[in-house]
Amino acid sequence: MVGDRSMGNGGGQGPERDVAPGYGTFLEGDRGGEIDLARYWALALKHRLLILGSVIAAVVIAVVVTLMTPPTYTATATIQIDRETARVLRSDDGMPREMAFGDEFFNTQYGLLRSRSLVERIIDSEGLATSNAFIEQMGGEFTAREGETATQQADRRRRMIIGLISGSIGVSPERGSRLVRITFSSPSAAVSARMANAVAENFIEANLARKFDASLYVRDFLEEQIAETKARLEDTERQLVAYAGDQEIITLSDAETGAGRSLVSTSLGTLNEALGEARVNRIAAEERWRQAQNSPLTSIPEVLASTAYQSLMQQRIQLESQYQEKAAVFQDDYPELVELRARINELDAQMRTAATAIRDGIRAQYQIALNQERSLQNQVNALKGEVLDLGDRSVQYNILMRELDTSRQLYDGLLQRYKEIGVTGGVTTNNISLVDRANPPGGPSSPNLPLNLLLALTMGLTIGIIAAFLIEALDDRLTSPDDVESKLGVPALGIIPMLDRGKDPGEALRDIRSPFSEAYYSLRTALQFSTSQGAPRSLLVTSARPGEGKSTTAFATALNLSRIGRRVLLVDGDLRNPSMHRVLEIENSQGMSNFLSGATELTGVVRKTPYSTLDFIPCGPLPPNPAELWGGARLQALLDQAFAVYDHVVIDGPPVLGFADAPVLSSAVEGTLFVLESRITGRRQARGALRRLSMGRGRVLGAVLTKFQAHRTRHDGYDYAYDYHYGVEAEKKPGRKA
Repeated sequence: MVGDRSMGNGGGQGPERDVAPGYGTFLEGDRGGEIDLARYWALALKHRLLILGSVIAAVVIAVVVTLMTPPTYTATATIQIDRETARVLRSDDGMPREMAFGDEFFNTQYGLLRSRSLVERIIDSEGLATSNAFIEQMGGEFTAREGETATQQADRRRRMIIGLISGSIGVSPERGSRLVRITFSSPSAAVSARMANAVAENFIEANLARKFDASLYVRDFLEEQIAETKARLEDTERQLVAYAGDQEIITLSDAETGAGRSLVSTSLGTLNEALGEARVNRIAAEERWRQAQNSPLTSIPEVLASTAYQSLMQQRIQLESQYQEKAAVFQDDYPELVELRARINELDAQMRTAATAIRDGIRAQYQIALNQERSLQNQVNALKGEVLDLGDRSVQYNILMRELDTSRQLYDGLLQRYKEIGVTGGVTTNNISLVDRANPPGGPSSPNLPLNLLLALTMGLTIGIIAAFLIEALDDRLTSPDDVESKLGVPALGIIPMLDRGKDPGEALRDIRSPFSEAYYSLRTALQFSTSQGAPRSLLVTSARPGEGKSTTAFATALNLSRIGRRVLLVDGDLRNPSMHRVLEIENSQGMSNFLSGATELTGVVRKTPYSTLDFIPCGPLPPNPAELWGGARLQALLDQAFAVYDHVVIDGPPVLGFADAPVLSSAVEGTLFVLESRITGRRQARGALRRLSMGRGRVLGAVLTKFQAHRTRHDGYDYAYDYHYGVEAEKKPGRKA
């Protein structure tokens, strides 16, 4: 109505709790992070064509690729890799050993199986680089280039064969064992078996040759290193003895560690430890004195723990008890009471004296600790100069000592290793053995049509679901009440259905049995539960932008309130683009603009309508400054005067975005009804409008979703297609009375 072709279903879900004024967070339906499987299923149904198309495309591509891919045969050979070589003797053989735990050793072996050096060894042992036969068997082609020499052709052929072999070798260790499967894939079953066996055999031979070569190299290397280390050790010993004699450096060996320390360093270390203990004692004594100094005498822990003080306190408590008993019988000047009071005062003086003595003792302990710390600090400072001087003279001595120790350890280690190599060098066995030789496979390993179809189905389904989620995430429209509540944080009070094309909203409202009217009845019911006092006495109906159905909603709300016996005043508050007077067919010569400007009173602008309990105030002449008129004191005067006659005041306000009128009106009324057009209004638009209302301190009761199309949301996970023809259809059945 009034230029609005509405609207949405009246499933009017009234709010079941108070909603904070303004733009807030609507907490109902929060399931604490639980996964809503039904919603995901609904999302899949909504985008079922996209997901199905993605799956079909992936399957078709997989079938085409599978049929066009030439068959490949894979042969497998199995070897066993032991962590260490079986040793005949217990001594080391000179080769580095791996740790008992960890995968570094096996990962190294897997890398060697894929190494370029092993591939080149296979090429040489099998004679593959002498012709193009192997390249042709692998499905490749080698063509000589113009101007290329024989050597260049051989180098290029060898590089091509290396690439073919490296790309065809597979290494698959069996979990929980030392077995490793070596696979080779090629267009020929015989070539695959021959090459898999060649990889395994050459790897075993290379491992054994590497150990033998390493043993010989180690012996030669150790002989050279032993001679050099021995000469360096003798020279360092001579330099150390000469330097110690020149500088008169005398060190004492530690009985526990064997390390040498000077007398000055030892004394400094002892004094430094004593200084640390003295500093700790001083800090503790200082803390006790600070607490005693800043606390009342009777609250010092040492005073309370004193036996003498506790004895005096006990005596005072007894005397105080006696005094209180007699004071209940005798006057204050009674001799016995006077004597008791004197004794109590004497005990108080003794307690103060005892507490003061204890506090003085704490201060004395602090002073003693401070003096002890200062004395030790002076002694430490005195020894620092001697230690620094000795340190300057000991720099070269320490350098020579470290070099001597290093040379001695290195010489002993080299000599021991050389003896071990001499014994074990010739008895090392191989730790890699061939378990199963490869046989030509009976059928191709790829392409695998069932596996490809399964992968295509999975990939297509995944791509379709991701695309559906992306589309859903990028969809900014508000289409359902759940969108209103989850995306805007306000409750959905009503759902108004979209009218059929050509049907007038006024005609639909006059038919009280139509789904359109039933939707607004539900909205009226929701408004009655929106506050603890029922429907708000003053209500603003607004929207984010024009054409969303706010004028029709305002008129229908006022009309439904009047139908239940309430006196309602409907106000056309859109002073920029009024339209309500045309709906009610009432002249617009005078109205709200006249009243707000002070040109007339309320009774002069109120107009009667065809409905007995519904009155109307038109807009009146369009003013040049609508926002300034609404911001004056006449708006509150309007509400005060209207409440004396009417039960409710419903204001059809202007849109929020772009104008300052709606926030001013929202702050003056008891509640604001926010109208949204389904599938048209965006989340950002609505949030911006709600934010402006919140900044104006308006109390948004909830939202009304207009122009709602239930059949378009059934696959969104919602079913709002309420049957408002229930009563009408029942009347049409035979044998039933209307």
